[in-house]
Amino acid sequence: MSNILLYATGTYTKNIKLILLFSLAFVLAFLIPMFAAFPTYNDLGAILLRTSSVFLNLNLLNTAVIVIAVFFSLLFLSFAIVAINVICKHSRTHTRIRHEVFEGLETYTSKVFVVLILETLILLLANTLSYGTGYSAIVTAVVGVAPVFFYAPSSVVIDDSRVLRAMRSSTKFFFGKFGYFALWIVVAVVLLSAFDFIFISISGTLVSRYAMLVFSSLFILPFLVVLQSESYINRFKLLKR
Repeated sequence: MSNILLYATGTYTKNIKLILLFSLAFVLAFLIPMFAAFPTYNDLGAILLRTSSVFLNLNLLNTAVIVIAVFFSLLFLSFAIVAINVICKHSRTHTRIRHEVFEGLETYTSKVFVVLILETLILLLANTLSYGTGYSAIVTAVVGVAPVFFYAPSSVVIDDSRVLRAMRSSTKFFFGKFGYFALWIVVAVVLLSAFDFIFISISGTLVSRYAMLVFSSLFILPFLVVLQSESYINRFKLLKR
């Protein structure tokens, strides 16, 4: 596990141009809900929905806007996550990414999209049930990193798994190699906090929110996906460098 950061950094820097290209999908995914006509705010490079406003002002039109925006956001997220996982897979196996591989992205993307839809529905349910308790933010955050979903996208691409099998593999790997998840959390907190502080110091709170959103979408989130994928791949002893 000590070398996983080196693996992730090496894969990221070696394929930085291709990763940046696919990371544009992350930017689009976060901009869609930002410009949609429902209450959102951004913090630490993420777009968040104001739950209280939804409960108070929800109507048929707002519901339709939210569903459509979430649908397309998750679609772009799925594509970017799949593409980066494909890069990690071929980088670790030292094989070229051929044209037919990119043609197969559609199949992987559809599977990961289903995973993200399921996760979103469970997040919505958890947030709704815990609304009014004062702990909805904590409950939603915990559910957001549920073992059944965390490594599922990597399993879809790396193992060519179906959705249910990917979710089972994700749960098994999460608990079997919990140290990788702990490392991912530490790296995520450090990177997001450090760069958020830098942007606030340079441009102030208001501007930094949007600058951090773009920067995080292009650089931090892709690296975290690489780290996640490299951790999952590392369970194959023959693929360890």
